[in-house]
Amino acid sequence: MSRESLPLYTCFNGHRRVVTGPLETVALAVKQAAESGAVGPLLIFDDTTGRSIDIDTRGSDQEVLARLASHPANTEGRTESEQPDYPLRAAPDPIDADVPANQPRGRGRPKLGVVAREVTLLPRHWEWLTAQPGSASVALRKLVDEARRTHGEKDRRRRAQERAYHFMSAMAGDMPGFEEATRVLFANDQPRFRELVATWPEGVRDHATALAFGADHDVCPTTLG
Repeated sequence: MSRESLPLYTCFNGHRRVVTGPLETVALAVKQAAESGAVGPLLIFDDTTGRSIDIDTRGSDQEVLARLASHPANTEGRTESEQPDYPLRAAPDPIDADVPANQPRGRGRPKLGVVAREVTLLPRHWEWLTAQPGSASVALRKLVDEARRTHGEKDRRRRAQERAYHFMSAMAGDMPGFEEATRVLFANDQPRFRELVATWPEGVRDHATALAFGADHDVCPTTLG
């Protein structure tokens, strides 16, 4: 897995940012800080969503790491921002509807990682889909790919705004300029945002800005002092 595809997490001791990195690195940093008498509170944030998560840091380093293997952050398979906006139920994909479940796929029908789910559409939508070349699944995949190309930047900006908002709500909700900073965040006004958060504690200010206007995954350095 590439560096850019690794999810990052950030530990805060009060308003001071301690470390950013993989979950294992951050969990051990929290454990060390707690054992060193950190005043805290010690919080861990998922930098993909901006939400805080709970980690059990009791026991030895090996015990902490062993528990992380079954932590929701490592087992859910995808981030909150990747969850669908509507409920989907498993159902046969039209592209494979003619292949019995117990029959091997023929040559030329690779699985390609296709995931079958049910899609509910109005009659006019199905009429349009059935008139397109190929199956309904092929037409839908083309539509999704085109939408991703067309709206990709807008979607990335929305995810960045949402993760920054979640983080700011947890760490800066009572700080001066919070409400106005939230407004200009969703207006994508970066210069004004920086002005409004300039008086916030350095760690909170810099991390909120990185979440709001940084890249999707590599939002801040791997380690911080």
